[in-house]
Amino acid sequence: MSGLTRPICEVVLPWNGQTAFCRGREGGLIVFAWRGRPGGVPPGLATRRQLRAIGLRPNGQGAQALLWFRHRKPYRREELCDLFRVDLAAPVRPLNAARIFALDKAMAARRWCPQCQRDVGYCVPTSYKRCWTCFQANEMAEAC
Repeated sequence: MSGLTRPICEVVLPWNGQTAFCRGREGGLIVFAWRGRPGGVPPGLATRRQLRAIGLRPNGQGAQALLWFRHRKPYRREELCDLFRVDLAAPVRPLNAARIFALDKAMAARRWCPQCQRDVGYCVPTSYKRCWTCFQANEMAEAC
């Protein structure tokens, strides 16, 4: 058996008592496969993105199971993500004025160049830690 496969086994789901096929356990949580039967995710479980797409949030519940999937990129062979119960999820909290103000302030801080001390109108790259004009000026000075 290669390292990229997980054996198929049958478990009793603790939240509803039904039996389902899974791909083993990891850290005490049941692991389901991304696609394919047997071993696929049973209905009633969703990832954070899937919850957000239907207007819900996990509501403080811990992960109920894990979702196992593979990547095409060679350096990220396989990955696990959390699955949450949809029936325990709550609606997403609406944005209020204070949260909107805080988000605007955070985005303004990302547009601020620490070298020339001005708002450059775009997010300063974290790799350069300065605006493009200051980066080019420093590159030209180092080349001379």
